[in-house]
Amino acid sequence: MPPRTLAPIILLEAANLASGVGNAIVMLTIPWLVLEETGSAASAGLVAAVSALPALAAAPVAGWLVDRFGRRVVSVVSDILSAIAVASIPIAAMLGDLTFPVILALAVLGATFDPSGYTARRALLPDVAEAAQRPVDPLNGIHEGVFAVGWTVGPVAGAALIAAVGAERSFWAPFALFLVAGACVAAMRVGDAGQRARAQAAAGADAGAADAGWSGLVRGFTSLWDDRVLRAVTVAVLVIAAVYLPTESVLLPTYFERLGDPTSLGLVISALAAGSMVGAFGYGWLSARLRTSVLARLILLGVALSILPMALLPPLPVMATAGFFLGLSWGPANPLMNTFVQRRIQPDEQGRVYGVQMSAFYAAPPLAMLLVGAAVERFGLEAAYLGLAAVLVVVSLVPALAPRTRELDG
Repeated sequence: MPPRTLAPIILLEAANLASGVGNAIVMLTIPWLVLEETGSAASAGLVAAVSALPALAAAPVAGWLVDRFGRRVVSVVSDILSAIAVASIPIAAMLGDLTFPVILALAVLGATFDPSGYTARRALLPDVAEAAQRPVDPLNGIHEGVFAVGWTVGPVAGAALIAAVGAERSFWAPFALFLVAGACVAAMRVGDAGQRARAQAAAGADAGAADAGWSGLVRGFTSLWDDRVLRAVTVAVLVIAAVYLPTESVLLPTYFERLGDPTSLGLVISALAAGSMVGAFGYGWLSARLRTSVLARLILLGVALSILPMALLPPLPVMATAGFFLGLSWGPANPLMNTFVQRRIQPDEQGRVYGVQMSAFYAAPPLAMLLVGAAVERFGLEAAYLGLAAVLVVVSLVPALAPRTRELDG
């Protein structure tokens, strides 16, 4: 048996951190850039919504690519393509062509590659745990926590870059970070449980049938849908995300852009990410001590109770504190989903299941972002934020109080 080593974990999480910081900078900077160009919250919501549309198709294909060609290969290629996409924005600015339609087109291009890298790194977790001879459940929490660290550091870095060099040139930072992420994954020396399972399946009478044509692409959906517990967890997190994410992408940028205060925007989003980081890192400890149904209820109730103070647009310290608790409640959700996929789905299908989940998460939140942006234009920021908070409270409390939540313990 090879000796225990931390090298695979360090390399994966270095890539995870670099990608998280890069994506957080992009997430903050694109709405700010759009608002500078147009002054319209609806336009910022439109970019957030439209740029996510390609991922609806790309995410399931990304999952198939992960299962078909290998987790490391897809991760590295995706990071390189993401780097090229974000570099296109400052290049277009230097050429004098950075209009709103160009921003929209380049945001769409960059979003096309994001699901592949994210899916591949998630799928690598069991391989990294095996190579490092560590349990995978705590690593699920560490992985999502490190990604949250990136989203904690990224908004502050993004705000500082906007203030120092302007929104356009800020995109050179994520360009470099995506290249770092690709290099770290390329340097890893781990196996691939998905490829091993695929090779074993290829030795059977129906060799290759699971990957052939349309059936291979939809396999992730059928595997997810046929597992009632995994389906329930995915739907619950999806519904909350569809209402939660417009806070970061539309409402807070609009509020602080009107105040001309990018630093406070970075601090509040960092508080959200910091809470998420703590919640994710704590997942391993929580999952060892609480029933799954209890943990799920804590997530739902915490989200519902934390959004209300933020919706009142209080002073910065109160808003940042509420944001921290909102992130803290949300933090264990993704590690919980990872654990269910790893335990209930075959290794050569996990990439596709992750891809279907990613596609669902790209489908619902953008529609909410578009509606929220339009609501801000029509009813005002304060009314739109209160309405969103009310919806989030309802969709969190209903499943939290449902008796069937106990089925998660099965």
